[in-house]
Amino acid sequence: MSVLDDAKRIVIKIGSQLLVDPETGHVHRRWLETLADDIAALRADGREIAIVSSGAIAVGRRYLSLPSGKLMLPEQQAAAATGMVRLAHAYQDVLGKHDLTVAQVLLTLDDSENRRRYINARNTLTELLRLGAVPLINENDTVATDEIRFGDNDRLAARVASMISADLLIMLSDIDGLYTANPQVDDAAQFVPEVRGEITPDVESMAGVQLSGDSKGGMVTKIAAARIAMGAGTTAMITLGKSDNPLKRIQGGARCTVFIPDGNPRTARKEWIAGSLKPAGKLHVDAGALKALKGGKSLLPAGVRKIEGAFERGDAVAVIDPDGRAIARGLVAYHCDEAARIAGHKTGEIEDILGYRGRDEMIHRDDLVLI
Repeated sequence: MSVLDDAKRIVIKIGSQLLVDPETGHVHRRWLETLADDIAALRADGREIAIVSSGAIAVGRRYLSLPSGKLMLPEQQAAAATGMVRLAHAYQDVLGKHDLTVAQVLLTLDDSENRRRYINARNTLTELLRLGAVPLINENDTVATDEIRFGDNDRLAARVASMISADLLIMLSDIDGLYTANPQVDDAAQFVPEVRGEITPDVESMAGVQLSGDSKGGMVTKIAAARIAMGAGTTAMITLGKSDNPLKRIQGGARCTVFIPDGNPRTARKEWIAGSLKPAGKLHVDAGALKALKGGKSLLPAGVRKIEGAFERGDAVAVIDPDGRAIARGLVAYHCDEAARIAGHKTGEIEDILGYRGRDEMIHRDDLVLI
């Protein structure tokens, strides 16, 4: 059985070399149609799919008649703005034939590192998945500077997988996986089918050097992406993508390198909340809320008696029981001023109090861990 068969939430990263003809700048339409067939089959099986797609610059530069070779940042941004429109249209066209809706999402590095923007991006992506859409994600090259760039879509895909607690990250490549050396120049290179637990310096040394041109990745960035994914409890995979129906081939046993973490996305996220974030405030709860939390429920505003501290939406806070003991830690959905205003009130009153409809929960159970 393939690891793909067990995954419920999947991020697929597609490289520009697979998607775009390097000479003409045109999308490989036939290949994309077979990928859409695979995605539709997974969606029909109840899976959630997000796509991180390269290729915008490779497509856009030809329409703007930009020269071959390395582009300056403003030229990259112009090419990305031109190409992403055409890429999004191509994806919607092929997936729309399966009654699937594509939702374009552009991210910068700030969106994965700034807490509030991270929460906003996570909420948007998870809501799109809940509604049955297929998020099409790329770096927002049109506004990102060198200082706030992911730099390649392998790492962007890994950050997205971490952000949405994906079970599996699939990196479709022009090679079928990791080798002990570059198999194109070393006949003694051996295929590595599996990496467990952590990526060691020995594994890193197998990656070789980074590529140049429209494709910014290579094995170096894929190994870096696998490390990010594994740190979030997400299994990562590198496999050959240039054949038709690449996802169906994985299910059929196609060769790939699988990076298997020690934990899973849920446990990794809970450990991060419990041990890596310093609480910025406290929420004191009543006995009813305490019972609900111990039963695996979310913390609702009605169960909050008192607010302490100055915190922003998305900050970590401690949850205090009626005896004054810290019994949980979580990411709060409201600014401290708003939290104080809705504390003790029912969910249906939030809109009248704040003037807008916010989250039903003060802390959602996915963002909360008992300690």
